[in-house]
Amino acid sequence: MKDLKNPARKWRRSALAAALLASTALGGYVVAFAAAPSPTAPMPQTQQMDVSNPSATQAGVPVNTQQQAAMPERLPSFTHLVAQVKPAVVSVTNYLEQHQTASDQQLQGPQGLPFPFNQSPFNQNVPHARPVEARGSGFIIKPDGLIVTNNHVIKDAKRITVTLDDGQTLPAKVIGSDPRTDIALLKIDAKQPLPYVELGNSAKVEPGEWVIAIGNPFGLSETVTAGIVSAMGRNIGAGPYDQFIQVDAPINEGNSGGPLLTQDGKVVGMTTAILSPSGGSIGIGFAIPSDLIKNIATDLQQAGHVTRGYIGVSTQPVSPAMSKALNLPNTGGALVAAVEPNTPAQQSGLQPGDVIRGLNGHEVKTPRDLAVDVAGIHPGGQASLDVLRDGHQQTIELHVAQLPSEQQMAQNGPGHGQDQGRLGLALGPITPDVAGQLSLPDGTQGAVVTEVQPGSAAEQAGIQAGDVIVGVGTRPVNNPSQAANAIRSAERSGESAIALRIIHDGQSAFVAVNVGGNNANNG
Repeated sequence: MKDLKNPARKWRRSALAAALLASTALGGYVVAFAAAPSPTAPMPQTQQMDVSNPSATQAGVPVNTQQQAAMPERLPSFTHLVAQVKPAVVSVTNYLEQHQTASDQQLQGPQGLPFPFNQSPFNQNVPHARPVEARGSGFIIKPDGLIVTNNHVIKDAKRITVTLDDGQTLPAKVIGSDPRTDIALLKIDAKQPLPYVELGNSAKVEPGEWVIAIGNPFGLSETVTAGIVSAMGRNIGAGPYDQFIQVDAPINEGNSGGPLLTQDGKVVGMTTAILSPSGGSIGIGFAIPSDLIKNIATDLQQAGHVTRGYIGVSTQPVSPAMSKALNLPNTGGALVAAVEPNTPAQQSGLQPGDVIRGLNGHEVKTPRDLAVDVAGIHPGGQASLDVLRDGHQQTIELHVAQLPSEQQMAQNGPGHGQDQGRLGLALGPITPDVAGQLSLPDGTQGAVVTEVQPGSAAEQAGIQAGDVIVGVGTRPVNNPSQAANAIRSAERSGESAIALRIIHDGQSAFVAVNVGGNNANNG
């Protein structure tokens, strides 16, 4: 739960916003070094490769193997492993639309999140009319030239090129991208089979395990760094499906989209974000797990987009204060703050105040657990929810629908349709049930926050689902429509921030929401 009374604490937590790592070159400011051609040798495709023999690399054959390289007794050597996997790592260059600048691209991370401390070694004040290039990394997963990278590496591209290990540069086509997980799929035509890497099982990765990262930091091609897995399942606020692997292998701007590999040569993650005050590595990096990449890449290759499950609820964590107010035995689960109309949740009878504790036999500890589990169910599939209502456990069955597209979400808005533009929140009415569940004083008027867009200005200010907006500036609001009109009026005034008067966990407070241009979108 974010502390609205403690700006320092809120600032520290907002610093976990993911930093975009694609380095930006203006004209010829960044020197890219051509890589030496990868060694090749004829070998039957059915023959298992010897990881100790770098000359065994062959185009069209996986460059990894089940066999591990011989390791010294004390510290590992990655020389043989690097020789095998490096030919499958590529440099991705995004030729941006001319209205973009180095500052625009550098200071926006996954889901548009701001760069921590808003500093970047390549943040240069360049006229908007000047074309720029953003550079990142990627890796080949099929011999026909299928490449995985980050969505933020190829975002807003006018055109994209891929540079191979042997220095050859080819145009790339975007097969599909998914802003919600920051994954994109590219395709190149090299006229011949290419070396590739295989996606491993990230569920088996454990903290303390040795890993290497390969990428193109600051335009320096094919840079290799090593470290260990620091933690699993990190939620850094980059999107609704965060499950990042945290590593201490040094990664920097330009590493985005590069592979994270274990010692058997399998890719277990894709380096995506860092926590850093300056843009350089301080040993806290994050990678998208390979199990998620597999699912997303399959959907993108087959349909060009990702299909996710959707039940139509807005949820929030069960804070200690909320647990006490609702007489709950503990703070686990996902508290239903609002139920969308004409959705499976409404049709099944889910109500605000219900606490979802399980889905299809899997424990739900947080709203993120629920979002990830529901998204993984194919539309039309069955969902069995373990729900705690008024202290009594019950099971609710429903059929999962399809998650609306980004365009539909933008048009219709989440929650009850009151999508507040740049603020990134949705509002609903204060019904008697909602007032009771939130322990609001009798006669409270205003609008309850039903959903906060990840990475938005509202989230950065600390606003959460379940907060109640009772005023905009010094002007009281009595319902969602009044709140929406007051917020729009404040936005049109040109002010850099809007003061919202809210009730948070029973406490009234003013919150300043920045609308001066540093706001997120879902792409």
